[in-house]
Amino acid sequence: MKQNILNGSAAGEVMSPAKTQVAATAFLSLFSLVGLSFYGLPFFYDFMVKDLAFFEGSRAAVTSGNAFGKIVVGPLFGFLAGWIIDRFGPRRLMIAGILMGGFALAGLSQMTALWMFYFFYLFNALGYVCGGPLPNQVLLSRWFDKARGKAMGFAYIGIGIGGMVVPQLARWLNAQFGWHRALMTLGVLMIIIGLPMVWFVKEQPEGYAARKAEPPMPIGDILKKPAFYMLAVGSMCSIGAVGGTNQHLKLFMGLDLKYSQDTAANVISLVLASSVAGRLLMGWLADRLPKKYVMLLIYTLVSAAIPLLYFVSAPGVIYVFAVAFGIAFGGDYMIIPLMAADLFGLKVMGRVMGIILTADGLAEALAPMLVGYLYDLSGNYAHGFAALIGLAALGAIAVAMLPRKTLVHTGDPRESLKG
Repeated sequence: MKQNILNGSAAGEVMSPAKTQVAATAFLSLFSLVGLSFYGLPFFYDFMVKDLAFFEGSRAAVTSGNAFGKIVVGPLFGFLAGWIIDRFGPRRLMIAGILMGGFALAGLSQMTALWMFYFFYLFNALGYVCGGPLPNQVLLSRWFDKARGKAMGFAYIGIGIGGMVVPQLARWLNAQFGWHRALMTLGVLMIIIGLPMVWFVKEQPEGYAARKAEPPMPIGDILKKPAFYMLAVGSMCSIGAVGGTNQHLKLFMGLDLKYSQDTAANVISLVLASSVAGRLLMGWLADRLPKKYVMLLIYTLVSAAIPLLYFVSAPGVIYVFAVAFGIAFGGDYMIIPLMAADLFGLKVMGRVMGIILTADGLAEALAPMLVGYLYDLSGNYAHGFAALIGLAALGAIAVAMLPRKTLVHTGDPRESLKG
């Protein structure tokens, strides 16, 4: 099945057993560390707000752990993680990330004080930086060339399937054992699912070391290019809009719309199921069209989907939103490393994506807090959703300003950028 998804005459890249193993490793790693953990935690926010007195019913407070972890961890470790990956490879960092992510969920399931909430969210953020999208993007980019879009799309399906499964699994575990044990179980499952494949994966193909000996473009030169900042701003805005929407979706449905746990879980699962289709579609398009246009399509769809939340009182609108938002959400994270590889090449991808993912992580963490703060002030989501729509539109504008193709291979090992 994996070979059928990744093979194809259009891609022009034949799968080998080693490439299949790499794709499966990235799939399971992202399934566990992002699908189960990152998209599983918001399912428990309404339980935390109602059951834990130290949150005092505040939605800004319950979403602040993600912000706190990424604000502290991102700037300190994001670029360092990228440097470690470029220098030593992604495998060891991925192992550490999966273990820290599982430990974080187990700790959050047993917290009894606010300081514990922030302490374990630090490990959640460290796990995400060390074992999440960054090392998996580099791992896939080292192994795949012409089929890189398909490979990235397949691996990121792991996030979609994990996110699709986790609301149903968390709902069932909560009904059987309570939310504390449910969260603990998810932490254990993360390690069981993610760790074995990462332990045995080969982090680069034969001959990669020789190619790596060619001098990469200096990171200082990249930081002087307007394209770098357009990519950073565009991705920050769109990721912030997606993160702000996702982190509040269960709160919105459970506490404001008064949906049952079953209905809320079904809507969230539909979002993540649609994201699987979005990842496959956008990965397929990215191998055939200029990546700038694919990125612009995704970001425009994000800004068009969020306004549907104003009309969810109409029958069926919440499901239209779930499909549209899910497709855009599926392509959003995946397209960024593909665009970065086109712009700046693979030699410095760890450091470039370390910077960009750190910035994206800050936006993804702060946007939910902003929406929560606006809700706490007004008692509704009207202003918060408007802020997310504006953020998404700004991201689309930034991407529209990117040149269609900026990396020009001149034969000089140093390579230069235009535009």
